[in-house]
Amino acid sequence: MTKQPNMVLILNDDMGFSDIGCYGGEVLTPNLDALAANGLRYTQFYNTARCCPSRASLLTGLYPQQADVGEMVSDDEVDGYRGSLNPNTVTIAEALKGGGYATYMSGKWHVSNNVDPDGPKESWPSQRGFDDFYGIITGAANYWQPRTLTRNNEAIEPEGDDYFFTDAISDEAARQICEHSDRTSDVPFFQYVAYTAPHWPLHAHEEDIAKYKGRFDAGWDQLREERIERMVEMGIIHENWKLSERDPEVGPWEEQDHKEWEVRRMEVYAAQIDRMDRGIGRIIAALKESGQFENTIIVFLADNGGCAEELGGGSDSWVKRMVERHPYIGTLETRDGREIRFGNAPDIIPGGEETYSSYGLPWANVSNTPFRFYKHWIHEGGISTPFIVHWPRGIEARGELRHQAAQLPDVMATFLDIAGIDYPETYEGKAIKPPEGVSMASTFTDQPHGREVLYWEHHGNRGVRRGKWKLVAEKNAAWELHDLDEDRSELNDIAAENPRIVEELKGLYFAWAKRCNVLEFDELRAIRQPKFRAKREAERAAKHAG
Repeated sequence: MTKQPNMVLILNDDMGFSDIGCYGGEVLTPNLDALAANGLRYTQFYNTARCCPSRASLLTGLYPQQADVGEMVSDDEVDGYRGSLNPNTVTIAEALKGGGYATYMSGKWHVSNNVDPDGPKESWPSQRGFDDFYGIITGAANYWQPRTLTRNNEAIEPEGDDYFFTDAISDEAARQICEHSDRTSDVPFFQYVAYTAPHWPLHAHEEDIAKYKGRFDAGWDQLREERIERMVEMGIIHENWKLSERDPEVGPWEEQDHKEWEVRRMEVYAAQIDRMDRGIGRIIAALKESGQFENTIIVFLADNGGCAEELGGGSDSWVKRMVERHPYIGTLETRDGREIRFGNAPDIIPGGEETYSSYGLPWANVSNTPFRFYKHWIHEGGISTPFIVHWPRGIEARGELRHQAAQLPDVMATFLDIAGIDYPETYEGKAIKPPEGVSMASTFTDQPHGREVLYWEHHGNRGVRRGKWKLVAEKNAAWELHDLDEDRSELNDIAAENPRIVEELKGLYFAWAKRCNVLEFDELRAIRQPKFRAKREAERAAKHAG
């Protein structure tokens, strides 16, 4: 009998569909490219448009609202939106652990509404199935000074003058693999590696940034054209799918007044991915050195599409105000006491610890080539991710593409399937919600995938896909219908010509939404706004009293 495979699940943060080399991008990703060349690349795998919901869905094999992380990690005191993993769910770590696996995690958690080390921890990694955890409990973080840094349940501080969170995630993951091999090599392991790169802030080493000097000087218009040409040549997209128009809020490249600053933003973003890829190389090296590589399935994906969030500028930056209110998001000073400059403005040159910036809307438009929209949206630019699967002992195909559509709950179903472990009906005395995923194992040999319908909702943006038909809508806007076989870029709304299909897909969507605790945007806003106002008034009263 073949030994159960080890499993390494690598998730990165806020990266577009076409950024890495093996999906048509300019960023140098030799380690990911090698996994793709010796494994499979999926062209129609979908996340859930934003970090917390995607993580909740990936970890539980459910839709985000079923796991109680329908939006972010605030508790709206209504089912579906509690901000922490539901106790009536089982994580992939818990399920695999029940089948004899050792379980490890390194990186970003961000599915708990408590980040205080002195507070309740029932939704922290160590309480949700992981034998060893290193990382942060929250989301965005200063790469040199991440807050909520934790080892298992203990709050710790970054160590060493050369500390950088992306490197630490990689090195801790490699350590876990090596220690597992030394201690219990006869036991299979599951490892979840959750990078924050390339999520803002734009923090990178100067030597990494220098590698991309001049690479983006042609500007976003030409780079988008070059990307789609490479993607067609690779077979990632069909030649009939057209490049979406440049976002209407973005002007032509030749009319930009601050080209050098704009290019710098993209250079730093690329450097963040570059650093991550080299860390993945160290994880692969640890697998090889310990003799685990051939029977380890490695899966790589992103949690949402490229992020169009502009952070404002200087004292008016909304992210600075957020850091002031919630220090776990970042710091106001560098390690040597310099004031950090927040936001996006041409006089703030991103990259160093003294800045806190994002790459913004125009470059997110490039990252999501050829699709429309970004993180938050359910259009293809918000939910399409690269998806690489590498398993030498279990997959004969090398360097092939897979075009079957799948989404996040299918990952857990696939891992349990290939490990021969059943999804539990109960866990630690609690009834567990039934799984929503469909195993992708059949697609390894290019057979059909068993999933017939895919569903999404985030922050009022919503969608449903059945076969080639996708019904999608922006928040409080009319439904659009797209034939993804002909027009995956979603440029031609054909809802008016196909009313029967629209009604069928709407029926599927609303039945799913009711079953999965999905609230309409205005319903959630009505619940949330009074609580938000009360909280702000309490904060103001406390400030004046102080």
